Amino acid sequence: MTLPPLSLNAWLRYDLIERMLDDLPGVTTVLEVGAGQGAIGARLALNLEYTGVEPDAASYERAKQRLDRLGHGRIHRGYVADLPADLTFDLVCAFEVLEHIEDDLGALKEWATRARPGGYVMISSPAWPRRFGSFDRFAGHYRRYTREGYAELLREAGCEQVKVLTYGFLLGQVLERVRNAATSRKGHLGSMEERTAASGRWGHPARGDRLTKVASAPFRILQRPFVHGDAGTGFVAVGRRMH
Repeated sequence: MTLPPLSLNAWLRYDLIERMLDDLPGVTTVLEVGAGQGAIGARLALNLEYTGVEPDAASYERAKQRLDRLGHGRIHRGYVADLPADLTFDLVCAFEVLEHIEDDLGALKEWATRARPGGYVMISSPAWPRRFGSFDRFAGHYRRYTREGYAELLREAGCEQVKVLTYGFLLGQVLERVRNAATSRKGHLGSMEERTAASGRWGHPARGDRLTKVASAPFRILQRPFVHGDAGTGFVAVGRRMH
């Protein structure tokens, strides 16, 4: 079965996502907020009852094609608020989304209500405010996070048993420098909303998943001893919604 390709950086992030998912009991249904072009969603849909939401029209169409081809999962164009009010999930996730939202706590609180009581919320975002650079501005990021700030965000959204891990040791740092260099003279694409929409499509490979998977493999292994440290470029965090 051919899955949509992940970028090198996405493979580093997905390594933590996959390992964290293995530690979550009783998860059979999942909602992904900001599904992008569906590369992560397709993988989640293989083993879980998957629902995605994506507001950008071009990304939504690409994600829908991929899920239809896979024969698993469903995606809606729009926002979490557009789903039926009583619809909840075992897991609600949003990968590289919160940094694009000015009121990040308000958004996370809304998403968390879609996790059943005792269910889980999983998020990822760029790490360390000191690393904020030209790519962050280019992509429409409002901020980067500290480890404790990220954990506190989940707690304020109604989660407990919060765990925050770091990804991107070594390779992620190199890729970040490349992205900053590539975007330092590009200027802005428009409004924050326009930059956010474009960032879901920028730099994502159209094909060749095997190449990035193989190339990233040693670095995925290399980053694992450093997930509790400060040397990476992004966070993946999970918390359990309070009853």
